[in-house]
Amino acid sequence: MAADMRLPTIRKQVSLSSSLSALDGKDLVVPGDVITSDTGFMRGHGTYMDEEKLTASVAGEVERVNKLICVRPLKTRFNGEVGDVVVGRVTEVQQKRWKVETNSRLDSVLLLSSVNLPGGELRRRSAEDELTMRDYLQEGDLISVSSDTYHQPGPFCLYNLGQGVLVQLSPSLIKRQKTHFHNLPCGASIILGNNGFVWLYPTPGHQDEEAGGYYTSLEPVSLSDREVISRLRNCLLALGAHKVLLYDTSVLYCYESSLPHQIKDILKPEVMEEIVMMTRQKLVELEG
Repeated sequence: MAADMRLPTIRKQVSLSSSLSALDGKDLVVPGDVITSDTGFMRGHGTYMDEEKLTASVAGEVERVNKLICVRPLKTRFNGEVGDVVVGRVTEVQQKRWKVETNSRLDSVLLLSSVNLPGGELRRRSAEDELTMRDYLQEGDLISVSSDTYHQPGPFCLYNLGQGVLVQLSPSLIKRQKTHFHNLPCGASIILGNNGFVWLYPTPGHQDEEAGGYYTSLEPVSLSDREVISRLRNCLLALGAHKVLLYDTSVLYCYESSLPHQIKDILKPEVMEEIVMMTRQKLVELEG
């Protein structure tokens, strides 16, 4: 029986400038740390008063809004906000709604009245639409949902996800951007869900606009596309293990840094550390 053995090796030293701390830019605290002794601030989530001192109750980063101070946990369940892009899996089909697992405390609810019908048809939902709900989405389907507006809830843009790879990470690692849908130059596309679910899939050659987001491509995926997706998947796991913020630039830099290594070697501790350090260095240089 073959076994994979690794011997200690000298790791490459990658120098990082002091601007790395400036890139992070947030104060990190652990439970029991005193945030401030100034009585002019208000206590927010993740804090408590101890002998007139504002103290952290969770491990996370300190956030200040005017006179309000709170601590945002580094690792927590997803708390949705209007405008978030969410990748989830349908767990149950109910009357006029679907239940979706979105990495939150409770299953999310997707109402039939809040989604576009196939073909983008605009009309009131009827009893026939309720009977055909399972034709649109059924248990086990992966979907991506994004709100059309940042000011009012719904309607939603719904995309049924077909062939690809789902990577589950912490929601705190996803950087909020104007768009979370990216076609990477390496030949694959990525959806960075605010809930920590990341979807990797081959870049589609054409979109079926008449399907209203319900169209799913079942064409065979080429070997080259599968290799790119597998490499991106391991890069995401490496960045997540070292708590690096995930967005299109960091993922692309990590992919480029991993090219000298085989896909299966990316998750080895010594290779992972080298790739992540090189990625951080590129991000620091990009910030100037």
